[in-house]
Amino acid sequence: MSISTTHRTTGQAGVDERRRRVEVAAHSGEMEGLHVTPASRADAEDYVAGRISVRELRARVRARHGVR
Repeated sequence: MSISTTHRTTGQAGVDERRRRVEVAAHSGEMEGLHVTPASRADAEDYVAGRISVRELRARVRARHGVR
């Protein structure tokens, strides 16, 4: 599943959409046998709150797990 990041929503609708995206991604990983670490969960919460972009979230997760 691909999630588009070409538009940015703000306000409560933006928070709700970012929360939904995080939940979908976490569920997808869990279905593959993966688990979200506390550090990744904290990064995801920064994304949901709008403190970081999805690009920054991706960079943090990749760096944490040594993925290029």
